[in-house]
Amino acid sequence: MRGTRVVIVGGGPVGLAAAVFAHHAGLHPVLIEAGSPDGDKACGEGLMPGVSPLLDELGIDPEGHELLGVSYSQANSRVDHRFVQAPGRGVRRTELVDALRARLDQCGIERTRARVTAVDHGPHGVRLSIAEGPDRHADYVLACDGLHSTIAAQLGLVRPPARTSRRYGLRQHFQRAPWSSMIEVHYAGDTELYITPVSDDTVGVAVLGPKGLSLEGAIAQVPSVAGHLEGAEPASSLRGAGPFPHRVKKARVGNVLLVGDAAGYVDAITGEGLRVGFAQAKEAVAAVSAGSPQSYPRRWRAVTREFRLLTRGLVLLARSPLRRSIVPLARTFPGLFGAVVNRLAR
Repeated sequence: MRGTRVVIVGGGPVGLAAAVFAHHAGLHPVLIEAGSPDGDKACGEGLMPGVSPLLDELGIDPEGHELLGVSYSQANSRVDHRFVQAPGRGVRRTELVDALRARLDQCGIERTRARVTAVDHGPHGVRLSIAEGPDRHADYVLACDGLHSTIAAQLGLVRPPARTSRRYGLRQHFQRAPWSSMIEVHYAGDTELYITPVSDDTVGVAVLGPKGLSLEGAIAQVPSVAGHLEGAEPASSLRGAGPFPHRVKKARVGNVLLVGDAAGYVDAITGEGLRVGFAQAKEAVAAVSAGSPQSYPRRWRAVTREFRLLTRGLVLLARSPLRRSIVPLARTFPGLFGAVVNRLAR
């Protein structure tokens, strides 16, 4: 429905992508962002090959480092799998956000910095109360405001935490030429350490694990990584994320649609967050364009189902007594391992 007013809350990659998709669909998008001005946060920064067609649709080509596949290591065991169809790309989140912001400006999409304090939705649209500013009125709102979504909380959609041990993440960059074009995943104690080359002179290092985890401690448990990073200067500040998972009761209330992490998040273990987030943004815009917001929950389930099932399975495996056998099992059954990586890479 051309001319439909759509307010996107959240200026991360998913919110920015939603604004571009909405513009392409002939809607009238306005983006409200309240996060860090540089758009940075803790994330793995490895874009799987399946993201490439979505970047093309968005009209952006952010600088990064080619990713040829994924390498898993555990103690003295290692297994590699190269992406079959095309390479992925390691991209600093700040580079991705800058490219998307430039695209919004190119499209003439309004961006404003403000904090939403309340949401009032009814049959004829949505009213957003803005801190220290006038209310905003929209036909639809896409809540793309992340893992701790204020919109989801204001609508009473956040479900209480599950009775399982919660996981957290840390990430920092180091000034060091990449020693590999693979995403490296190292199982270290009760954590997973991720190495992602993001430029010719920078690597991103992230760790996932239980509360109280230490990036320095995880690096020390993997001598090969510690050796590569010895003497390397930090290229960013240490940032954290979590706890995981984030659960919501439903992905839509009236004309308010939750998109990306705001609609629920299992864990960062697969590195598929952006691909799935962009896919949700595209489906949310399609539902709004068709004047059929009620179709969004079905669309959301369709594009996230495989991700949610696979991620839950991998997290359960990482917590189970089989954790110490993950890489040896992958070496024993390379076909199964390759199939899992290929599904993640789509």
